[in-house]
Amino acid sequence: MNDPLAKAEIVALGASHMQAAARIRRVALWQRLPWLPVLHRPEEEEQYWRMHLLPNRAILGAAVENKLVGVIAYGDDWIEQLYVLPDFQGMGIGSLLLGCAKEEMDDIRLWTFQRNTGARAFYERHGFTAEEETDGLDNEEKEPDVCYHWRRLPEPTPGLSG
Repeated sequence: MNDPLAKAEIVALGASHMQAAARIRRVALWQRLPWLPVLHRPEEEEQYWRMHLLPNRAILGAAVENKLVGVIAYGDDWIEQLYVLPDFQGMGIGSLLLGCAKEEMDDIRLWTFQRNTGARAFYERHGFTAEEETDGLDNEEKEPDVCYHWRRLPEPTPGLSG
C-alpha cells in the first residue's frame, strides 16, 4: 500500500457497518489512551453506534482496499466520533474525514480528553480552538476534557474594500 490516502474511499455507513465502526473506535482509543477505563463491552458499543449515532448523525467511513480504517459521526454542529486505526494515522485519513464534516457544517464543536495530545494537535492544525476545559466529572470516564470549536470564516465580498 504505497499511498493509503490516494486509495482512501469515503463511504456513507449503514447498520451493517456499525460493528466495524465501534471496533475502530475501540482499537484507536484504547491503543492511544491506555489509561482510560474500559466501561462497555464491544456489544454495548456497537449498540450505541446502531441505536444512538446512526439515527441521529451522519456517519462516514474511510475505506482502503475495502477495509474500513476510519470513521466519523457528526451533525447538529457537533463531531461526536472521529477515529482512525493506529496503523493508518498520520496519513491524512482523519483530515479527509474531518474535511467532509467541515464541508457540511459552518460551526463545529467537539470534545476530546485533555491528555489526548495527538488529537488536540490534530484539531488545532485544522483551525479548532480550545473553548472550555472541564475536570471530567460530567463524562463517563471521569477524565478531564476540553471542548474545541471551529467556525467557517465568511467569504470576502468581491468589490468591497476595507
